[in-house]
Amino acid sequence: MNTLAISQLSTLRWSFEEDAAAYSARGFSGIGVWRPKLEDYGLDRTIELLAEASLSVTSLSWVGGFTGSDGRTVDDAVIDAIAAVRDAANLRADTLIVLAGGRNNHIRNHVKRTFCEALQEIAAVAEDFGVRLSIEPIHPGCGDEWSFVNDLQSTLDIIEQVASPNLGLVLDTYHVGMDEEVVRWLPDVIPHLHLVQFGDGKHSPIGEMNRCLLGEGSVPLRTIFETLSRHGYDGPMEVELIGEDVEAIPYDDMLDHTRDFFDRMMGPVKS
Repeated sequence: MNTLAISQLSTLRWSFEEDAAAYSARGFSGIGVWRPKLEDYGLDRTIELLAEASLSVTSLSWVGGFTGSDGRTVDDAVIDAIAAVRDAANLRADTLIVLAGGRNNHIRNHVKRTFCEALQEIAAVAEDFGVRLSIEPIHPGCGDEWSFVNDLQSTLDIIEQVASPNLGLVLDTYHVGMDEEVVRWLPDVIPHLHLVQFGDGKHSPIGEMNRCLLGEGSVPLRTIFETLSRHGYDGPMEVELIGEDVEAIPYDDMLDHTRDFFDRMMGPVKS
């Protein structure tokens, strides 16, 4: 039974309290927590608020920068990630999302080795806290500065190399769903899959991320959903909507459309 959630990145201008009330009112049973909102609202208040709203945390976003691409040292990025592991444990989050970092003018073998070494250190702590880590591959057309990990194959290679039982991946359909091979890959990915993020776009990502309302773009969302269901994926499904095509749409309308889309695709939303 899939938990259906909304990422707080979808309603960036709202307060944490507005997010929780609006998601819960529409029957969503999960929330993808964005770390800056968590920091502003406070961990203890967040735990109380989400309990009152009957919302489970499907993800905590995000940790990263292990290649130095955002100006931090590797050690600083690891320390930050370990702090986020503790927050994820307190929130009982399904997963903590990990972005590898950009290549930062390094050769690919170097950044991969650096990333894997950082992951091994973080994963050891995550195992102690019972927290799952999920690498998110990012389309190179809109996220080279965020991650050198751009496809499912390279993600699975890193998971195999790190070899932690708590390490898996996030499949964001906006970033990988326009690849015609993704449906063929899904059966191999599902054993490592901690979260599916549903996003749609009218064309392959280029420049800034620009997602559209679900079902109005080029991503075969129904085919992906049916393939996941057929192969037994019962984990959380989270919606992330951000970009020029949706920024002028009132958040209430965007959430109503999302709820209607999933009701049509999968039947009434289950909690």
